Amino acid sequence: MSYAARDPVQTRAAARLLARSIFRRFLWQGRLMPALWTIASLISLSVNLILLAALLSLGRQVFTLKQIIGDQLVGGLQENFRLMDEAVIQQTIPVDDTIPVQFDLPVQTNTRVVLTEPTLIRGAQVNIAAGVLNINAPADIILPAGTSLPIALDINVPVDTTIPVQLSVDVSIPLNQTGLHAPFVGLQNVVAPYDGLLDALPNSWEETSLCSRWAGPVCAWLLSPK
Repeated sequence: MSYAARDPVQTRAAARLLARSIFRRFLWQGRLMPALWTIASLISLSVNLILLAALLSLGRQVFTLKQIIGDQLVGGLQENFRLMDEAVIQQTIPVDDTIPVQFDLPVQTNTRVVLTEPTLIRGAQVNIAAGVLNINAPADIILPAGTSLPIALDINVPVDTTIPVQLSVDVSIPLNQTGLHAPFVGLQNVVAPYDGLLDALPNSWEETSLCSRWAGPVCAWLLSPK
C-alpha cells in the first residue's frame, strides 16, 4: 500500500485547525470570564510548579548547609570544648640547674682532737702523787704534739655553696582542676543551644513533617534520584 505525500500547506492548515479546536474547547468557549479564569489558573499552576521545583532544589542545598554548620562547625566546637575540658597535660620536664645554698649548720657532738704542735697551757691544775712526792697546785704545762684530747664540740658552721640539680620531673595536670575549667564550661554553654537547635532540624525532606505524614509517596517520587 502506498501513501501520497502530504502537502505542507495542508499540514500547516490542519495543525492550525487542531490548535484552534483545542483553544476553543479548553480555553475559549464563547465566554470571556471563564476563559480568563482558565488562563489565570494555568499560569498560577505553572508558577507554583516552578516555585516547587526551585524550593526542592534549594531545600537540598539548605539541608547540606545545615549538616556542615550543625555537625561539623557547631557540633565540632561543642565536642572539642568538652574534650579540652577533660584533657590532661602530661609531660616530663628535665631540670638541669644549680641551686645556691646559704645557711648556718649547728654542730653539737663529743669528739677528740689531736695536737699538731706542742701547746702551752698556763695555770693548769697539776696533781702528782708519787710516794713521798705529793703535788697539787696550779702550774704551766706543755702538751706535746700528737696529744689526743676529748672535747665537746658546740659550734655553728656557716655554709655557702651551690648544689647542681639534674633530674626529670613527671607532670600530670587535669585541665578541669585548673582555672581553665570555668572558661571551657562557659564555651560549651554558649554553643550548646545552637547545637541543640540545629540537631533538632531535619536532615532531608523525608524527615520533615510534610513528607512523613501525608505526602510520603509524593516526596519519594519527587526526590528520588532520576
